[in-house]
Amino acid sequence: MAMPTDIGVIDTLIGFPSDFGETDDPDNFHEHIRYMFKDIPDEQDEPTAEDLLRRMDEHGVEVGLIPVHPGNALEEQAILKYPDRLVGAFEVDPNDGMQSVRALQDAHERLGIVAAQFMPAILNPPRPINDKRCYPIYAKCIELDIPIFVNGGVPGPRVPFDVQHPGLVDEVCLHFPELKFVFRHCCEPWVDLTIKLLLKYPNLYYSTSGFAPKYYPKEILAYANSRGADKVMYGGYHPYGLDISRIFAELPDLPLKDEVWPKFLRENAARVLKLG
Repeated sequence: MAMPTDIGVIDTLIGFPSDFGETDDPDNFHEHIRYMFKDIPDEQDEPTAEDLLRRMDEHGVEVGLIPVHPGNALEEQAILKYPDRLVGAFEVDPNDGMQSVRALQDAHERLGIVAAQFMPAILNPPRPINDKRCYPIYAKCIELDIPIFVNGGVPGPRVPFDVQHPGLVDEVCLHFPELKFVFRHCCEPWVDLTIKLLLKYPNLYYSTSGFAPKYYPKEILAYANSRGADKVMYGGYHPYGLDISRIFAELPDLPLKDEVWPKFLRENAARVLKLG
């Protein structure tokens, strides 16, 4: 049950501190989550891709999936300059209709992004996971053969949670069986329901992003050690609230089986993201 140290970890959520506040939330997303995390910097130095890669190298992270927001030059240049180390999850907004679909297509062609992402609760206005405005984006993800990462469970920011209820994905998976859908942020307090859905749908996955390892739901760890070995993948939250050093100090304490560690840290994400 020892955590391997030479596996070439794939982190399904890592990025740049400049991403804070770059949402449609008028009350500032950065300040909304400060009550939850002690590691959010008060002042942010100008980030660089090289700084991020250095931190990744310190902890054996070979590839990082970083958010790519429309028009963000830092994020775009990072994945273009280091395509073997930094890959992009393009931020989509169902409220923008076909404009967001076309932007996703452009990002795939121009930047080589490997996933899409959005957080339902901080859209303006918020949109449920199964909102029909999301359907064109889901269909485009199938067409591009890329997964979509979506937050599930009660959000950290002080905004309504109902649009992120994990049960809403039931309809999405029924209507889009080819869609590779990855839940982010642990889906609490509906972890048992989420596991039932993970068992039900072959293309539904779970990332541990947003939570320190010591707070990963015990039910998910038990699921990963049994029928969910191919469904649960590692996601960090550096630097959005959890420093990578803290995450990797706690990861070795997870009670994962020897055969599960490689799947959790690399293989599941490599398969879903088609990273080889």
